[in-house]
Amino acid sequence: MTQARITGSVRVGAVVGRPIGHSLSPVIHNAWIEALGLDAAYVAFAPADDDGFRALIDAGRAGCLAGLNVTAPFKELAYQLADEASPTARASGSANLLVFSEGRLSADSTDGVGLLRGLDEQAPKLELAGRPVVLLGAGGAARAAAAALAGAGAEVRIVNRTHDRAVALAEEIGGGVSAWTDREAALRGATLLVNALSAPPDLDVATLEAGATVMDMTYRPLTTPLLAAARARGLTAVDGLSMLIGQAGPSFAAIFGVPAPDLDVRPLCLRRLGEAG
Repeated sequence: MTQARITGSVRVGAVVGRPIGHSLSPVIHNAWIEALGLDAAYVAFAPADDDGFRALIDAGRAGCLAGLNVTAPFKELAYQLADEASPTARASGSANLLVFSEGRLSADSTDGVGLLRGLDEQAPKLELAGRPVVLLGAGGAARAAAAALAGAGAEVRIVNRTHDRAVALAEEIGGGVSAWTDREAALRGATLLVNALSAPPDLDVATLEAGATVMDMTYRPLTTPLLAAARARGLTAVDGLSMLIGQAGPSFAAIFGVPAPDLDVRPLCLRRLGEAG
């Protein structure tokens, strides 16, 4: 491990959202920066509103930032402001990664990669191709999840309180994605349930098939009521921290221009979660 340093050539990355104080992204990225000894830093921004986010984008275009990770509520706006977007970002209609180069802005979405990596790590026996998957929510994170799951060959059933948003998302992604109004019916036969809602869902895991997998995108708390109930029933549970770390690797490479090092940051994240209570 070499000593990280900050000079006049420092490369600055950041995570942006509102609120943002809970984010573990600075813990992850700065640990990797230190391990590689990069002349770099990774910070956090919490713009008050969309205009504040646009001002941050302007600063990036002016050369003040190398790239941004984007979280709620700015993922869809991030996609809209980009000059170019990856196929993954276009498929989901949102972006959690923005990279600046000579005044231009490129958008990508690594949330789907993170979701699939999290499932592969904590539910390695799960098969998605041709299997029904229920996705709760239709926001930015759900968009990326739906695109990734559909890309893996799953039959994605979106359930959202505002059904029109679920319909719109299903129509945007297409390819085996559908919107359902009856959550109980959607859960029948599902091999995987993914919660992309910010609030805990009012859901009885007893309605899930034996052997199903349950994933919660949130990682505060790490063991959510949904995951606790799933484990109590003997189901496989996948936490949101695995997804966060999974999406961070490709983000780090895009922002700082080098692959993330072979350093397990999960213990660092768990320690920070414990410190925060």
